[in-house]
Amino acid sequence: MASQQESDDHRALSRRALRQKLEGLQGAGVTHLPKRQNTSAQRMPTADVPTAPPVKSAEAAPIPRHPAAARPPSQLVQLDLVRHEVTACVKCPHLAAARTQTVFGAGNPRARLCFIGEAPGADEDRLGEPFVGRAGQLLDKVIEACTLKRGDVYVLNVLKCRPPENRPPRPDEIANCRGYLERQLAILQPEYICCLGATAAQALLNTDESIGKLRGRFHKFDRATVLCTYHPSYLLRVPSAKRDVWEDMKVLMRAMGVELA
Repeated sequence: MASQQESDDHRALSRRALRQKLEGLQGAGVTHLPKRQNTSAQRMPTADVPTAPPVKSAEAAPIPRHPAAARPPSQLVQLDLVRHEVTACVKCPHLAAARTQTVFGAGNPRARLCFIGEAPGADEDRLGEPFVGRAGQLLDKVIEACTLKRGDVYVLNVLKCRPPENRPPRPDEIANCRGYLERQLAILQPEYICCLGATAAQALLNTDESIGKLRGRFHKFDRATVLCTYHPSYLLRVPSAKRDVWEDMKVLMRAMGVELA
């Protein structure tokens, strides 16, 4: 009888505890309890689940890597590649046979301004650099008058070989050398180009207009702004034309944002 009473008391305590728990949950805002599921009946047998065998770390496939983008060759390397081609060029056999050496170009490869002449003379052929004779010395004075130095600009010619007796380049010679000139300018990417003389201006701009008509206005070649003026060798013969060249240089320097004294 005592054991029965204890059992009844235990059930009563359990019901009271359950009622108190439910009342506490209701007071907290819980109105529904989830229905307990029979997980053992719904669980798939482990044997029915296909599993991949473990991969050892040594067998793990490496993460694919994209090949690093090849760095483009530097400006100097690109210029040297073209220079070597020019050195070995025999497209004009008569010029190649008579030259002492080719004259590629010289100056600052990052220059904003390039000066383009027509062809090397005797001094240039001997020394391998453009504009080093009397005309070159006059060009240096023009550059200095513009508050620049020779090392601030890049100087090159349409032709890389000296024509016999310093005669003007022939159309076929210009055509043979044009690829080298265009590749040089593509590497240098100058903002401004100054063509010295009719031959350089006509060759670069692919025109037959005279230097007198080409002067006094800007032209375009690729992304560069082009100004045409007289060749320094012409100034040696006609000193009065120095005033015209200086006017051209003032226009060019103004466009470049260079202040002149």
